[in-house]
Amino acid sequence: MKLGIVGLPNVGKSTLFNSLTKAGAESANYPFCTIDPNVGVVTVPDARLGVLTEMYQSKRTIPAVVEFVDIAGLVKGASQGEGLGNQFLSHIRETDAIVHVVRCFDDANIIHVDGSVDPIRDIETINLELIFADMETVERRIAKVGRAASFDKAQAKECEMLKKIKELLENGKKACEFETDDEDEIGWLRGYSLLTRKPVIYAANVSDDDIADDGANNEYVAKVREFAKEEGSEVFVISARLEEEISELEEDERKEFLTEMGLEEAGLEKLIRASYHLLGLISFLTTGPDETRAWTITRGMKAPQAAGKIHTDFERGFIRAEVVAYDDLVSCGGMLQAKEKGLVRSEGKEYVVKDGDVILFRFNV
Repeated sequence: MKLGIVGLPNVGKSTLFNSLTKAGAESANYPFCTIDPNVGVVTVPDARLGVLTEMYQSKRTIPAVVEFVDIAGLVKGASQGEGLGNQFLSHIRETDAIVHVVRCFDDANIIHVDGSVDPIRDIETINLELIFADMETVERRIAKVGRAASFDKAQAKECEMLKKIKELLENGKKACEFETDDEDEIGWLRGYSLLTRKPVIYAANVSDDDIADDGANNEYVAKVREFAKEEGSEVFVISARLEEEISELEEDERKEFLTEMGLEEAGLEKLIRASYHLLGLISFLTTGPDETRAWTITRGMKAPQAAGKIHTDFERGFIRAEVVAYDDLVSCGGMLQAKEKGLVRSEGKEYVVKDGDVILFRFNV
């Protein structure tokens, strides 16, 4: 999973990136301090892996990972090259979803690029730049396929679809509002990597005082939640400054600090949970003496395709999957005991993998 972190300058974007990845991206109180997109890879916290590793005395443990890309602060006119220009918009095209950091705190000492705090205005500023960038992509594609549309039915069909999307964008709407069940159109859309079709998670960045109650009394957060609800996006409340402090602590100190602050989890866990939910992702597990590992798949994926995540040969030569739920495996104390109790199932090609399934794939190539 690859997430692009965007936002206006000085909203806490790079501070959040630092705390999530400990990658040390430069953070300062002025626009454009992030000159290049910073990339950091973090592991997905999953307590189940530790339990299985201990149970099987696995030689190594491999969690799922998330790649974060910190994009330089966008400003009004970025799609036409203002600020650091649309070079950074191209980096967002490579991501699965966009994490949009929105400032939801007042602080006279931290400059806002527009002179005042207004999260909805900030969201609309970024969205408009993404719309402009998509419009450029669509217009280029129309120019290309339009030349052959008069004698090629497929390209004529694509051109018609592009014109509908262009009309949406011209009306200030996102490309995600274009809905289709047509397989051709779905394939073309995937190839364009339009920015405004990507799922969005809003990170409402609040002061330390507002984090304990999850921003319940913060009017800025309330506005962001209402906006996100209307477009079907996710929101999580975070204090980027506090997260940076937490990231410097050892594991035991971190738990103690979170408890003192009245928090159940750190921001990374919040963000990953929101990302998995938004993108429809789950994890299945494999375990044994050599390795315990988490594999990220799309919810609804069937056993052969899940096996293919491990190796293409597993999918090609799939015979069956021996499946046990994580909780059942742990309560029994091992696979043998779970089998004796009839909790290990033999599943075929139509089995839909569930989150927390511990699976042994049988295959023959």
